[in-house]
Amino acid sequence: MSGRELMYREALREALFEEMARDDEIFIIGEGIAERGGSYKVTEGLLDKYGAARVRDTPISEASMIGVGVGAAIAGGRPIVEILYVDFAMLGMDMIVNQAAKFRLMTGGSGRVPFVLRTQGGTGGGVAAQHSQSLEALFYHIPGLRVVMPSTPVDAKGLLKFALRQPNPVMFLEHKHLYMTKGDVPEGELITEFGVADIKREGSDVTLIAWSNMVPRTLEAAKELADMGISAEVLDPRTLVPLDREAILKSVAKTNRCVIVQEAVRRGGIASDISSIIQEEAFYSLDAPVQIVAGMNTPIPFNLTLEEASVPQKDDVIAAVQSVLHSKAA
Repeated sequence: MSGRELMYREALREALFEEMARDDEIFIIGEGIAERGGSYKVTEGLLDKYGAARVRDTPISEASMIGVGVGAAIAGGRPIVEILYVDFAMLGMDMIVNQAAKFRLMTGGSGRVPFVLRTQGGTGGGVAAQHSQSLEALFYHIPGLRVVMPSTPVDAKGLLKFALRQPNPVMFLEHKHLYMTKGDVPEGELITEFGVADIKREGSDVTLIAWSNMVPRTLEAAKELADMGISAEVLDPRTLVPLDREAILKSVAKTNRCVIVQEAVRRGGIASDISSIIQEEAFYSLDAPVQIVAGMNTPIPFNLTLEEASVPQKDDVIAAVQSVLHSKAA
């Protein structure tokens, strides 16, 4: 890396500035994203640089915003729709699921939907059940959508730039706790392709798979495990669709044990699907059953103590690793 440190939100902003300069068809709409620069300050300065025709504040109407974005993409534009909370994307699910995701197939491959929906999810700050969900599994389930969940500033920039060059709809899911985190981001052109996982920490005793805000939490656990003499490999898929199955299977074959960590509720989650892939394709590599550490099957509480208890913490990851190290496959 270059040694240049940026916040996660600054890396996203830099990607937007660079891609809007490169492609005049890119425009962005959302609530408070123009004059205020967005609630998380990702779009700060874009209005002054690119004007109100390409950086537009909208009414509080997510269904309309998403409909405009999908329609504009089909008509030849390259829209970015920013939704304040992923929870509110539910208001536009018909456009996302029944239009954007299916248009290319239904036109025999001739139609394009270069649509990027940027939003954030996850817990943090006690904003309660309707503003704290991790809903990536809903989009993961829909053929035709790309699902991206960067955990670091460098990944956020590289993946967003790649997303803005795709002909397909991309759900770009950020996390409210990551915007102020910092990391090295090299200067110059930076493109990170979808479907390529990243090993955030090398290890030999157990593979820890995590994404979004669970990556820094899992890295904290891996550091403590190292002090106990346990070498944990931390793998970040970066994109859930497409998923780098090869990297996952290679890591599991190396360590022979696996713990998957997701903030989302356990039931119907992506961790369960990844676990099934490992069980089906790397069963004989396993020395112990795959363990999943996930959120409780409950709406997120407003109370901060209960909120913390409802999603995985560092100690939960450590406990799961200790469990797989002391268990054996049947």
